Amino acid sequence: MKLHSWGRYPVSTSKIQKAQSAIALQKSLDVVTEGSAIARGMGRSYGDSALAKEVICTEAVDHFYAFDEETGQLRCAAGITLSSILHTFMPKGWFLPVLPGTRFVTVGGAIASDIHGKNHHIDGSFCQHVNALSLLLPNGEVLQCSHSENSELFRATCAGMGLTGVVLDATLSLRKIQSSAITQKTLRAKNLEEVFAQFAENHNATYSVAWLDCLAQEQQLGRSLLYLGEHAQDGKFKAQGSRAINVPFATPSQLLNRYSIKLFNSAYYNKPTNTTHASKLEAFNYFFPLDSITHWNRLYGRRGFLQYQCVIPDASALEGMRKILATVSAAGKGSFLSVLKKLGPENQNLLSFPLQGYTLAMDFKVEKSIFALLDELDHIVADHGGRLYLAKDARMSEAMFKRFYPRWEEMQALREKIGANKVFNSLQSQRLGL
Repeated sequence: MKLHSWGRYPVSTSKIQKAQSAIALQKSLDVVTEGSAIARGMGRSYGDSALAKEVICTEAVDHFYAFDEETGQLRCAAGITLSSILHTFMPKGWFLPVLPGTRFVTVGGAIASDIHGKNHHIDGSFCQHVNALSLLLPNGEVLQCSHSENSELFRATCAGMGLTGVVLDATLSLRKIQSSAITQKTLRAKNLEEVFAQFAENHNATYSVAWLDCLAQEQQLGRSLLYLGEHAQDGKFKAQGSRAINVPFATPSQLLNRYSIKLFNSAYYNKPTNTTHASKLEAFNYFFPLDSITHWNRLYGRRGFLQYQCVIPDASALEGMRKILATVSAAGKGSFLSVLKKLGPENQNLLSFPLQGYTLAMDFKVEKSIFALLDELDHIVADHGGRLYLAKDARMSEAMFKRFYPRWEEMQALREKIGANKVFNSLQSQRLGL
């Protein structure tokens, strides 16, 4: 059948196996015939990392196994979603320590992408809160992996994009909270230099994320709204957000152009905002604003869209981001979903994305002219010592990937050692030379 991920680009023709249990996942390997299989959860990666000739769907393997109410240790199946964890445990006063921009992600997908959130500068990435996992190897064997047991395989599986095997279950550390509400403070920045200064001044804020107007130019280049967040210390426990609205079909892509985006960005930046007092909002509304628009990816039209997410180290982040935004603005290929975050130190996982610096994510509708622009941005990122995020990538070249991720050879050697290179290969891994 035809299959795509959240960006709706590219589209593959895939044979799909739907497993209902861990045993079924093990049996699914017996019928892999093409040597090109990959596990897939909710399909919320943006490009081709969860696409292959044969796709093993894990979302139905969604059980809770154990929870320690004293320590917050949760053992669950890899097909469980972050949404299910939050709905179950947030009313009891427990919270996931790292969240991406959507709650509709499986634990297995979160591990494979080593997701990060608005608090990476404080708490690191998702896998830094994974204590152990069970991994189904290509030969059907199941290994327990952690920081101390089969640690080499653990570091390759965390951020490994599903290329070492299938994660069956994981043990996570949840965090105690006093309320489900988030206290948010909003700051307005006139340009990129000012928002960088605001990030620095508020480096102790638990959560921080900035929306950028990527079409602003000259003295307004990088003008932003910076949102700071802290867990409220009192209040009720809820596990719900705003009622979702639905985008029922793919809209005409012509609606998204530099003029409509410029108009939206100007209105959003200048919207009435209280920058002197903090406000309270529910966690779902703070962390997952786009989840309130079901199928928002259809807004980019039938051809889909590309999300471009890069990170540039602190030393050259301001210069690099300024050059990226100037290039995008000059090309008139604006994005109304442009997000800047501060990242903390990198970890030891072989293909993990974060570096200590700043990450910028922008969405662009798929059109012929966008690919040359993104190639140009790749060179800017590389020249400033950065890299691209594999979970968002759909078009990076093999040469750039191997420049961005110097430990790719360690990953390749380990895959060959356990035979994963003969079974687990996504369209992305084949494109990137893994």
